[in-house]
Amino acid sequence: MHLRPALLVTAIALGCSAALVAPPLAAQVMPEPDAREVAKTPLRDLNIDARDIPEVLQAAERDPYATAGLASCDALVSAIAELDMMLGADYDIAVDDGEKRLSQGRIGQSVVGSVIPFRGLVREATGAADADRNLRAAYTAGMVRRSFLKGWGLGRGCAYPARPKAAQAAAGGK
Repeated sequence: MHLRPALLVTAIALGCSAALVAPPLAAQVMPEPDAREVAKTPLRDLNIDARDIPEVLQAAERDPYATAGLASCDALVSAIAELDMMLGADYDIAVDDGEKRLSQGRIGQSVVGSVIPFRGLVREATGAADADRNLRAAYTAGMVRRSFLKGWGLGRGCAYPARPKAAQAAAGGK
C-alpha cells in the first residue's frame, strides 16, 4: 500500500487532532475480547469488519435520562437487565481483588494488532479509529444510563437491582 505524501500528512494531522478530542480511555468501558474478537483485529484496523452499536446503547446515547415507560420498578429492572447484558456487571457487584487488569484477550489483540505497520495511522486513515471512538462513547452512554436508572429506582423506593446494591444494604434490606 503506497500513500501519497498529502494523504499521509492528512492522516497524521487527523490522528493527532483525534487524540486531543477523544475522551480518556479510563472513562470508557468495553467488553473483554474473546478469541474471535482477537482474530478480527486486523479486519477491524482496516475498517473492513466494523462492530455495530447495539440498539440499547444507541438509545442510551440519544437520551440517557429518559423516563418514559419507567413507571414501575419491574420496568426499571428490565431496562437495567438489558444494559447489563451489553455492559457486564455494574460496580455494585463484588469483583475479585485478584482479577487481572490486563486480560489475555487484550494482550492477544495487542500482539495481533502489532502486525500492521503504522497501525495508528492506518486506523485513522481507514476510519477504524473513529468507529472505535463511537463504539466506546456508546458503551459510556450505556453506563451513564444504567447509573441513572439505578438512581431513579432508588428515588422511587425500588428494591435491588432497580437501585444500587449498597443502597439496598444501607436501607436495611428494604
